[in-house]
Amino acid sequence: MTDTIELISAIDGFAFSALSAQPKAASKGGVVVIQEIFGLTEHIGEVSEFFADAGYATIAPGLFDRIERGFHAGHDPEGVKAGISAVKASPWKQVISDIQAAIDALPAPVYVTGFCYGGAATWMAAAKCKGLNAASCFYGRLILDLLEAKPAIPTMLHYGARDASIPPENYEQVRLAAPDSPLYLYDAGHGFCRKGSSDFDGAARDLALSRTLDWFARWP
Repeated sequence: MTDTIELISAIDGFAFSALSAQPKAASKGGVVVIQEIFGLTEHIGEVSEFFADAGYATIAPGLFDRIERGFHAGHDPEGVKAGISAVKASPWKQVISDIQAAIDALPAPVYVTGFCYGGAATWMAAAKCKGLNAASCFYGRLILDLLEAKPAIPTMLHYGARDASIPPENYEQVRLAAPDSPLYLYDAGHGFCRKGSSDFDGAARDLALSRTLDWFARWP
């Protein structure tokens, strides 16, 4: 089960909410889980619990709390519109500061992962945040626009080969720009890790999360 905690962002002193999940035994370290555009949804809670069950203390920061406390958008067109607006209203310096607050609240070693918008935010965290050991980015379409920000830690990438929103030319340019980052393609569409999505694929999700755990274990 996840609990709700409060974190303080150094950039402006803003107090924002986050989901927290704790392992049953002594932790192996910490994992920051970064949301999609929809906020701290059930999906993000489930991912947080997955990493807690794997032995990691986990925090998922609420990156859109400045816009609306407990921001939660639906997956319909209006929800997508609200999520995109929230992204545009959240400058990267602010997002990085909020993620840093989550990192600082976790036991070392600390890792980061995220989905869709969170995949791009994971890329930025890998480049800009301190105290991280490795990163795993899931279907981050915006990474292509962020290639000037070079990850300072080992970074893994996951994409759906049938993702209509991320064409091959997108992730192939990322592959060329980051040759040291393993990039995996799955026979799936966008959001293949999220239950309830039309593109949900349990086999692809399980394989991608297993690779992520193995990746984190490589960088203690």
